[in-house]
Order: sequence, then C-alpha cells, then structure tokens
Amino acid sequence: MSYDNESVSPMFRIDVSPQASAESDAPESRVVVELLQQLVTGQSQQNRLLQELMQQNAAMQKQRAGELQQWKDSNPELSRACREAAETLSRVQTRFLDTMTEDILENDEHLMEGEFMLNEFVDRFGPRLAHLNGVLQVLAQLGTGQPIQQNQ
Repeated sequence: MSYDNESVSPMFRIDVSPQASAESDAPESRVVVELLQQLVTGQSQQNRLLQELMQQNAAMQKQRAGELQQWKDSNPELSRACREAAETLSRVQTRFLDTMTEDILENDEHLMEGEFMLNEFVDRFGPRLAHLNGVLQVLAQLGTGQPIQQNQ
C-alpha cells in the first residue's frame, strides 16, 4: 500500500528513512519556533493588560473607600445613626428570613408541585427581601466601622 506524504502536515510527519537529513526539518522547525515566540509575545501582552486592569480596579476601589471615609468624617453623627439603623434592620432581616424559611418548610410540597404557589411565594417575599437587602447594605456602608454581616 502506498503512502501519500503530501496528505499529512509537515508538522506531524516524521521521516525515519536513511535519506532523512536535518536540513529537511529546518524550515518546519523555524515555523514552530516562530509560532511559539508569537504565543509567548501574546501571553506577555495579555499579562501586561491584566496587570493594568488590576491596577485600575485597585485605584477605583481606593478612591471610593477614600470618598466614603471622607463622608463619614464629615457626617459622624449621621454615620453612627446609619450604623445603629443597620443593626436594627439586620435584626428585622433575621426575623423576616425566619418567617420566610418557616413558610418554605410548611409549603414545600406545594412549592415543588405547583408553579402558582412558587410564583405566589416569590411575589410575597422576593421584592421585600431584595429591597431590605439593598437598604441594609447602604446603611451598613455608611455606618461607622466595618460593615455588618448580612444574613442571606
């Protein structure tokens, strides 16, 4: 059976005949080396861009933290009030989550079987939970000290 050497890419062809010489592989080797160099160059560019992106994100976070601290320093009484309100609202959120989980456990079969009950549940608890979490997050950020842990 004859074998057609031209149907296989030079990259995947290995010539083991006695006539094979190192000179026949030289052009393919150069191509592979050039491709590898291009890959390394591309990865270096990607690494540089990722580094710049990280620096920009860090600078933006630092600026936001500085602005928030400046606001807290300018409004210490309001900042303390926000912290107290966040702590109170956190207790409210805990009670709300307790009620919600009780409702889930009591109606687990209905929630699993019927889409109507699931929609009613989401309509009843979803918006309130989302708004409560949003307000709590804002108050915790504006309050003095570290943000309080949210119960989710």
